[in-house]
Amino acid sequence: MTATSSGSQAKRPGFIARLVLFIRQIISELKKVVRPTREELMTYASVVLVFVLIMMTFIAFVDLGAGTLVQRVFS
Repeated sequence: MTATSSGSQAKRPGFIARLVLFIRQIISELKKVVRPTREELMTYASVVLVFVLIMMTFIAFVDLGAGTLVQRVFS
């Protein structure tokens, strides 16, 4: 007799079996992904580009103003 009984411990699947299960789960999740249409993609890209341009302009003006202020204070 052994100290541990075989019924109390469930055997873990091997490394390869776990890896295969993981890859199957990845493929299953990727099948659920909804991809945007071309029109939606163009709209999203346009919104992002406009936002980036607005933020670039804002940061440029803030930087210019801060630089001018620092130059006037210290010169």
